[in-house]
Amino acid sequence: MDLAKQAKIVDSIHDTLHDFVGQRLKVRANMGRSKIVESEGVLMQVHPQLFILEVDRKRGRTSRQSYQYVDVLTGMVELSQNGEPLFEPFVPESADGAPAADLMDEQEEEKVLS
Repeated sequence: MDLAKQAKIVDSIHDTLHDFVGQRLKVRANMGRSKIVESEGVLMQVHPQLFILEVDRKRGRTSRQSYQYVDVLTGMVELSQNGEPLFEPFVPESADGAPAADLMDEQEEEKVLS
């Protein structure tokens, strides 16, 4: 995926989330090393590079978490509302779970090397 296409997708993610400001969303974030954090909160603000959720905590407390649009693009952060995902995966996965773009690059490299 070229850089211009990625920039357009990030802009569309920003525009879509702008319409959801003030609404409850569920976020599922892959924090690496098999650590996945799931939380629910209200989308408070959208900025040019990131968005902020006010997340519910124990005993009626809240905290603010920020995420980048690029994380949504890469699939590291998934957003949903009422069980419905807000965005479809931007990079399709192959049968083994690897991004199809990576698989394509490997196949192209094999052709060049042979």
